Amino acid sequence: MRIKTLGFIFTLMLITSCNQKQDKQLPVYNPSDLNPELVDKSLRNKNEHHTVSDFNLINQNGEIITQDNYKNKIYVTDFFFTRCESICPIMTGNMAKIQEAFLNNDDVMILSLSVTPDIDSIPVLREYAIKKGVIDSKWNVTTGEKKHIYQLARKSYFAVVEQGDGGLQDFIHTPNFILVDKKKQIRGIYDGTDNEEIDKLIKDIRLLMN
Repeated sequence: MRIKTLGFIFTLMLITSCNQKQDKQLPVYNPSDLNPELVDKSLRNKNEHHTVSDFNLINQNGEIITQDNYKNKIYVTDFFFTRCESICPIMTGNMAKIQEAFLNNDDVMILSLSVTPDIDSIPVLREYAIKKGVIDSKWNVTTGEKKHIYQLARKSYFAVVEQGDGGLQDFIHTPNFILVDKKKQIRGIYDGTDNEEIDKLIKDIRLLMN
């Protein structure tokens, strides 16, 4: 009877351990899983296999940045502009915290995209990156073609609520940080101005690493 009891306890412990591991797994987000306001109308019914589309950007050093730079990487994306005096300084400071937390881990990177690319030239981005403590090997602060960046925000990363065409009068302003895994899948969206959300994001990155 004692052996049977011990066997039952061991089985129960094993099931509990497996359930705990399952509970710790992060969801994979598809358009249909998100707030519809964040998703472009053409994608709201898509319920599987969403990945971030290819991109072509230019970083603070004038280098072309594509998906190849983030291949097999876990990374966090945000959308900012250097002249922003409201939420962007807070967001950039919190990105710096993430950079520091994974300073010695080559699998974790950061990607920031300017929403005012005509203003945020390479020299402007370079000055901004130096001022904010950006480490070139960890964090690309980028500019590029406006319509391309805005399409990424709306149709790949689902970072913004506002709809638009990426034209001259279009403007997006969002505090959202987007966590992307090594398969280019979205695993979380966080408020980049909220310290508790940043702590959760750092924990979630560690979950993905494990």
